[in-house]
Amino acid sequence: MEWGNVTAEDLIDALREVDWSSPPRPLSEFFSRFTIPRSYAKWNSRLKCNLYYYRTNYFILITFILGLGFLRRPLALVAAFLTALSIAFLNDSFAGTFSEKVTRTVRQISPHLAAKMRPPLTPVIRGRPSAKRAIYICGRPRWVSVLIFSTASFLLWFVSCGILMVVWALAIGLLATVLHASFRTPNLKARLNTFREEFRAVWRNYSEL
Repeated sequence: MEWGNVTAEDLIDALREVDWSSPPRPLSEFFSRFTIPRSYAKWNSRLKCNLYYYRTNYFILITFILGLGFLRRPLALVAAFLTALSIAFLNDSFAGTFSEKVTRTVRQISPHLAAKMRPPLTPVIRGRPSAKRAIYICGRPRWVSVLIFSTASFLLWFVSCGILMVVWALAIGLLATVLHASFRTPNLKARLNTFREEFRAVWRNYSEL
């Protein structure tokens, strides 16, 4: 796969649809080999490849740096958690898994309430869904949960006055991510992983025809 031809929009869409439950790459691999890219095209391709392959490591790195900044403002930590949760709801895999776990937990307390949290059934015509499957969280459309958690996080950000601290911590985390992705030489395992994900995407599109 030639990552130089992948646009930023394609990379964002891939990160949105990919399964984030995969474990992070080992630290011995994450810090193994660094080289300076020989051209802008090489740097552009390497940056996109590493951002996709080490996505979990970068997420943990940014979260750790943000956590250090939140030690002085605990209320801002709650606001950040709600913000991260509202953003994570945009990922189809995370939204489905979260809704399933919450419904399973509620079922142990109140089966009647859990029955109301089930998503509506999608009509099927000639053995195929009549429309693209919508994402529901606890029986409600996804945008409802995103709106509720986003509003709550905004209010907490305003009360805690921790936006400036978060901006600095986030800037440091993003800078560290870009520097690592720019100088970390993609290994054979990274290339094979991208080929596998590309094959899965092509097969998924073919099966929907």
